[in-house]
Amino acid sequence: MTVPRIDPFHAVGLSTLAHQMAAEGRDIVHMEFGQPSTGAPKAAIAEAHRILDSDGMGYWESTPLKARIARHYLETYGTTVLPEQIWLTCGASPAFVLALNSAFTPGARIALARPGYVAYRNTLRALYLEPVEIPCGPADRFQLSAAAIAALDPPPDGVILASPANPTGTILSDAEMQAIVTVCRDRGIRIVSDEIYHGLSYIGPVRSILQDEPEALVVNSFSKYFSMAGWRLGWLVAPPSLIEAVRTRVGNMFLTPPSLSQHAGLVAFDCREELEGHVRMYRHNRDLLLERLPELGIERIAPPDGAFYIYADIGHLTNDSLAFCARLLADTGVATAPGLDFDPVEGNRFMRFSFAVSTDRLEEALRRMVPWFARAGRMAD
Repeated sequence: MTVPRIDPFHAVGLSTLAHQMAAEGRDIVHMEFGQPSTGAPKAAIAEAHRILDSDGMGYWESTPLKARIARHYLETYGTTVLPEQIWLTCGASPAFVLALNSAFTPGARIALARPGYVAYRNTLRALYLEPVEIPCGPADRFQLSAAAIAALDPPPDGVILASPANPTGTILSDAEMQAIVTVCRDRGIRIVSDEIYHGLSYIGPVRSILQDEPEALVVNSFSKYFSMAGWRLGWLVAPPSLIEAVRTRVGNMFLTPPSLSQHAGLVAFDCREELEGHVRMYRHNRDLLLERLPELGIERIAPPDGAFYIYADIGHLTNDSLAFCARLLADTGVATAPGLDFDPVEGNRFMRFSFAVSTDRLEEALRRMVPWFARAGRMAD
């Protein structure tokens, strides 16, 4: 068996270049990653300072944090999750690896939307699993549907759902999610749900897969809504049938996330007023971008229901989104993500803007991009 080929994450390369430019004195607006600019809640930071002064720390799994996460599922979704079903990880990425490695054997076929987060496809390949990408365009609101999953022959072993999704920000309706659960249950398809952007919705509450399918695996993190990306803290919810499989893998492959982060994360759960203030800023930034995108000549976008992204069709400007984003960075100092990361087939004509930056930085990015896109449009003509 050969070592699987993993594609590069092009936005990482562009971000590296952006940081090199910043070190040389260029002013960079970072819109390439979904990384909140707001930082951890103040009370969480204060708790971290207290722990640093009083606790030597070590390998540790916070029982109070697991209990608080379980309470979160009951309070937010009306769903009972036992603390022993919750596994704390160093962010969502290890939780995703943990879910896939615990639930599937090499060679398993896993369906996912295209466009979708680049690491889904590449992590599947790295684990010797086969990605089955389902093209999802404007007619599907760039989301998986029950009909698309039902049409797969033979049925896949698993499916990855993301709602809100990256790179599009689209959200599955309650009815569609319930229909997907029905199809997957009838066809014996295991669901892995990425719920990392829960809490970041502009169209109302978002449904957790656990409300409809208790046998699903759920990945979540403190990186997005809780604004704690650098603290590297996430979790996996596993069904009772997989607890032992997950337990053995955690002990051998991951151990525990940073103790300091777990202490801070427990406090962050009760900082809702501050965190909802961040959501209001993201909503404002979203509205600002939607208002100003026509000035960039961008008219076709995925519906940004949640998260903090706009996935835009720039096919009228370029057929090479990677080169386009690289030129935009070099000329303006605005870093964005090429659609090629999220869609290896049609992503050459898309790009992704993250509006997780502060509003003043977003306004600066627009000030630079409006004339640049006008020039790009004239060149395309």
